[in-house]
Amino acid sequence: MKRSRETAASELFAALYPRLAGWCRRLVDDDETAHEIASEAFTRLWARWTKVEEPRGFLYVTAANLVRDHWRKLERERRAMHRVTSEAAVRAHPEQADPSVRLLVQSLPERLRVPILLHYYADMPIREVSVLTGRKEGTVKADLHAARELLRVHLRRSLDHTP
Repeated sequence: MKRSRETAASELFAALYPRLAGWCRRLVDDDETAHEIASEAFTRLWARWTKVEEPRGFLYVTAANLVRDHWRKLERERRAMHRVTSEAAVRAHPEQADPSVRLLVQSLPERLRVPILLHYYADMPIREVSVLTGRKEGTVKADLHAARELLRVHLRRSLDHTP
């Protein structure tokens, strides 16, 4: 039993790790961090191996949550660094909103962010996103539409305020 479990885990790792790590790489823009996140997702899967019915979905949802945590940490670090290095001249000019799509996606509520990450960043079809999130396909489509509209509005607002 133990041998077949290890074989199955090894085969799953070989089949899914490269794509998961690549997906994480596109989201975090750093090879080392991407591999850490993908590895942590597999570690968490391994800890729950007998309880997880859909390993691929578990891996991507776990990785999405770890990416979100990474983005939050970076934002906290950026704010702390900004506070430490602020000067009077910098304070005179309000900080411009960053129109980065990554930051805009990060700012979406989780209900909208996860389908965006799975559909557009992991290239999963709507049907698969539906299965992984436990939502109906129509709900996933509506969430994707709502997320795109929010991103469009935020991006337009960011670009309109750029000097």
